[in-house]
Amino acid sequence: MTNPPLSDLIDQGRGAAPADLVLRGGQVFDLVTGAMIAGDVAICGDTIVGIGADYEAREVIDVSGLTLVPGFIDTHLHIESSLVTPFEFDRCVCPRGVTTAICDPHEIANVVGVPGIAYFLEASARTVMDIRVQLSSCVPSTEMETAGARIGAEELSALKDHPRVIGLAEFMNYPGVIYKDPGAMAKLEAFRARHIDGHAPQLSGRDLNAYIAAGIRTEHEATTAGEALEKLRKGMRVLIREGSVSKDLHALQPVLTQMTAPYMCLCTDDRNPLDIAEHGHLDYMIRTLIALGTPVLAAYRAASLSAAEAFGLKDRGQIAPGKRADIVALPDLAECRAALVIAGGKRVDAAAFAARDEIAPVARHSVKAPRVTGGSFRSAANREDTDVIGILPGKIITEHLHEVIPVVDGDKRPDPARDLIKIAVVERHGKNGNIATGFVKGFGLAKGAIASTVCHDHHNIAVVGADYDDMALASNRLSEIEGGFVVAEAGRVLAELALPVAGLMSLKRFEEVEQELVALRAAARSLGVTLEEPFLQLAFLALPVIPALKITDRGLVDVVKFEIIP
Repeated sequence: MTNPPLSDLIDQGRGAAPADLVLRGGQVFDLVTGAMIAGDVAICGDTIVGIGADYEAREVIDVSGLTLVPGFIDTHLHIESSLVTPFEFDRCVCPRGVTTAICDPHEIANVVGVPGIAYFLEASARTVMDIRVQLSSCVPSTEMETAGARIGAEELSALKDHPRVIGLAEFMNYPGVIYKDPGAMAKLEAFRARHIDGHAPQLSGRDLNAYIAAGIRTEHEATTAGEALEKLRKGMRVLIREGSVSKDLHALQPVLTQMTAPYMCLCTDDRNPLDIAEHGHLDYMIRTLIALGTPVLAAYRAASLSAAEAFGLKDRGQIAPGKRADIVALPDLAECRAALVIAGGKRVDAAAFAARDEIAPVARHSVKAPRVTGGSFRSAANREDTDVIGILPGKIITEHLHEVIPVVDGDKRPDPARDLIKIAVVERHGKNGNIATGFVKGFGLAKGAIASTVCHDHHNIAVVGADYDDMALASNRLSEIEGGFVVAEAGRVLAELALPVAGLMSLKRFEEVEQELVALRAAARSLGVTLEEPFLQLAFLALPVIPALKITDRGLVDVVKFEIIP
C-alpha cells in the first residue's frame, strides 16, 4: 500500500489538487443503498478520495458504459489448492476481479510447519492483489494421521500480530472445542479477542451452540439451506463455498437474499486452475447466483462489502471516499466479466505483475515416502463384511457404506465391476512409513491407478486403483517428481503433474498447469473415471474431520465417532 499523506487525500478529495488517477464515464454501484452513482471516481495512491463529482487528474482511464463495483473478496481459500504459487495465483485470479484473498496456508503448514506460513506472509506483501493470512489452527487436523509438522498455540501466538494476519483459520477439530481438548483450548484462548474462522460440518443443536460460544464467528462448511440458516440464526457469518470438489452454491443460493446478504460471503476453499480457466472464480459464483435468481445487490454485497465487514477489513468493500481503491469495471452486472480491475490504486495488467518482487519457494524435496510394491496394497483380512467410503460427487462429505467383499488368499481384491476399488494412504514425511488400505466406491475406475500428494490435510500419498502394480508405480513416481499427480495403467505412466513445492504447488505458470490438468483429466477418464474432478476428490477422502468415513495413514476413520476403525 502506498499510504499517501492525509493532506494529499484531503486536497485531492476536495479537488484542490489533481487526483493521481480518475476513472471517468462510468457509474458506481453503491452496495449500501443499491443506487447507481454517476460521476468520476478519484483515487489518491491506493485510496479512493472522491465519487459522484468531476475531477482533474494526472491520469484518466475512460470507463464509459461500464459499471464499477468493489473488488471481490474470497473469504476462505487454500492457495496451495490452486496448484500454483501465490504469485501465479495472483496473476490467475486478480484480473477476474478478486482483489483480496483471505488464505489459510495449512496445506504447506502440514508439510513443513511455520516456515510454510512464513513463506505466505512474505509472498503476500509482494502480490498485486491483497493476500491476508489466517493462521493455521489445526496442524495436524487431528491425532488420527501423520503430518509433516505440528504447530501449537505458542507458535501461533508468535505470529498473530503480523500486519497481514487476520486471526485463526478454520478450527476443524470441532470435537476438541466441544470437549475442551487442552491443545484446542490453548489456541482458542490465545486468539480470544481475534477473528476465529470455523469448520463444523453438520454440527447442530447444543453442540453448535457450544462451538460458537467459544468465539468462532464464520463458517464455510454448510452444505444445506437448513444448516446455513441455523448457523445464521446463531450469529455466525455463513460463507457460500464453490470449489472444484465442494460445490455448495446451488444448495445455499435460496438462503442469500437482500435480508441475509449482510451476513453471507463467498469463498472457493479449493479451486484449481482448470476450473478457473473453464468457469471462473468468484466471478463465476456471482453470475451463477444471479442466474439462479439471487438479487444483484445481494450477490455483490456477499462478494465484497459483507466479506469486508465479516473479517474486520473496514478499509474496503465499497467504492467510497477513504476506502482502498479495489475496483472492478463491468460491462454487465449479470455477466460479471471484468473489463478493467484496479487493485490498491494500480491497474491490474502485465506491467503490474512484472513489477512484483518475487521470492524463492520453500519446502523442496519434501516427499520421503517408502518405496512400495504391488504387495504393499494387499488388505490382510479374514471377514467379508467391509467398510467402504462412498463418494458423493460435488461434496467432500462421504457415505459410510458396508459391502461384502470376498477374501481370496488372505486379501480383499478390487472389484471394478461393482465400482469397488482399493484406496491406500502412504506416509510420505519420513516419519514412520505407515501404509493403510481400504475400499472406495464412486470413482468408476475400471483399470490402472491414480496417485497424489495433495492429500488433505496431512498430504501423505493417496492412491486409488484397480491394479496393485499400477498403484505402486504411481506412488513411487511421486517420490521421483517431488510430489504431484500421477495416472498409471498397464505398467506405464499415462500423465503426470509435478508439484515440487511441498508436493502441493507447481513452479510453472498457471496456463501450463491448466494444460497439464487437461491431460491428467483425460488420462483419468481413459481408466473409466466418471468424476469431474477426481484428483481433489481423492485428496478429500483422507481428511478425517469431514463425515462420514475417511482414511489416513493410520487406517479408516469413522468421523462421526471420531475414531479409527479397529
